[in-house]
Amino acid sequence: MTTTSTTPLRQDALDHLDEVAVPRYDRSTVTRGIVHFGVGGFHRAHQAMYLDRLMNDGKALDWGICGVGVLPHDRRIVETLTRQDGLYTLVVKHPDGHREPRVVGSVVEALLAPDDPQLVVDRLADPATRIVSLTITEGGYLVNQVTGEFDPSDENIQHDLQADAVPRTVFGFVVAGLAARRAAGTTPFTVMSCDNLPGNGDVARAMITAFARLKDPGLADWMDEHVHFPNCMVDRITPVTAPDDIARLAEEFGVDDEWPVVCEPFTQWVLEDHFTDGRPPFEDAGVQLVEDVVPYELMKLRLLNASHQALTYLGYLAGYRYAHEVCQDPLFVDFLLGYMEREGSPTLPEVPGVDLDAYRHELIARFANPEVRDTLARLCAESSDRIPKWLVPVITHNLEHGGEIERSALVVASWARYAEGTDEQGEPIEVVDRLKERVMAAASEQHDDPLAFLRDRDLFGDLVDDERFTTAYTRALDDLHEHGARATLEARASASSGASAASESSKASDTGGPGEG
Repeated sequence: MTTTSTTPLRQDALDHLDEVAVPRYDRSTVTRGIVHFGVGGFHRAHQAMYLDRLMNDGKALDWGICGVGVLPHDRRIVETLTRQDGLYTLVVKHPDGHREPRVVGSVVEALLAPDDPQLVVDRLADPATRIVSLTITEGGYLVNQVTGEFDPSDENIQHDLQADAVPRTVFGFVVAGLAARRAAGTTPFTVMSCDNLPGNGDVARAMITAFARLKDPGLADWMDEHVHFPNCMVDRITPVTAPDDIARLAEEFGVDDEWPVVCEPFTQWVLEDHFTDGRPPFEDAGVQLVEDVVPYELMKLRLLNASHQALTYLGYLAGYRYAHEVCQDPLFVDFLLGYMEREGSPTLPEVPGVDLDAYRHELIARFANPEVRDTLARLCAESSDRIPKWLVPVITHNLEHGGEIERSALVVASWARYAEGTDEQGEPIEVVDRLKERVMAAASEQHDDPLAFLRDRDLFGDLVDDERFTTAYTRALDDLHEHGARATLEARASASSGASAASESSKASDTGGPGEG
């Protein structure tokens, strides 16, 4: 469909939006119950969507979201949401090209912390706030990758550790809010991490409490006793909104939304039911409430997230620019399934109620959705926060248990090759990483020292000392340099096929042939 006029997305315009689903509840009755740090695309495609789903059923109207941006680049989203009365459009992209837009109304306020830090602390201290949730990225928890301990070296953290400092960081705000509640005798809020980390709640507890212990040991003791940090697993592919997404929403549905969110149809949220001061009835919106989220979390991190890393560098080097292009190529699909079946899955505990084979193939179908158009550049970004948490544990487990590591070694080598900053056609690669200079410097040395990239123990631990891994890694890196990504995969696929045929021939010879004896 094509519309001839558009309506700017505002509260007073909802009655005029005939082509999209809009909130069925009276938003003037929605009150704040959650403060969320990091109001990016994923939060708006996931947690905020679940709450809007509940509100449409007349539930959780006292659990509206106050979204908070802490970093300078958050200004645009905060100002956009404010202009649009907290409203935005969530556009679900189906593989057949069908787009399903829905206006989400669960965000009732958006604040930029640097503009009014005290207002943010006041929101956190308010007894109405019962959950503080986080999507601050994997690197936002400041975990030292070698020791697993809190790394307080960031200059803004150092500022926030000073007595009476006006907070600048998420940690500073959360702890200031808890300190105010403790002083007032108010029940503490639950801290709910929604980031892609193993044991994300446990990590949030350890790091935020470590920060508090440096600032106020007594407060840290109180937090240990009273504040809950549930673990959860969150899953929905949410690519960066493109200008075409904004234009098509206006042209096809008549909605003038400055920053809609696009996502795949699939969504999953598995959440531990450990809350300090109540929670919305999440289960009524399709959230799985469990006692132990770890098996689900590891499944997602080591299959979905690690597979994203397995396809992204090799795919980019081979000339692809979107995830769906890679996952419509049988050569890459075979490699991804091989990684998931032979290397990722053997490291997992039992996942209750999940058919892992079906899950693996569903992942390929999700990655191959041509409408999502998830860029490889997005998946390649911030690798130093991703590979150590998603893939290195798989490698370590398989080395300890005699499992396969060849495909994982190739993935690490493909990151090392990508970090050199030029593709196979000699075109520049824009490496996006908080450790960009460090990883690119290491990559630049690997022609003279093939293990230069692996020597960063903050990222790879002791893998550089393991001969089985370094042998597989250097062979993979040599192949990528000499033959390129596609030829490297083709050679490995051919070798694997030949080995399988030889094995079957040997079995037939040993047993007298199929159908005999």
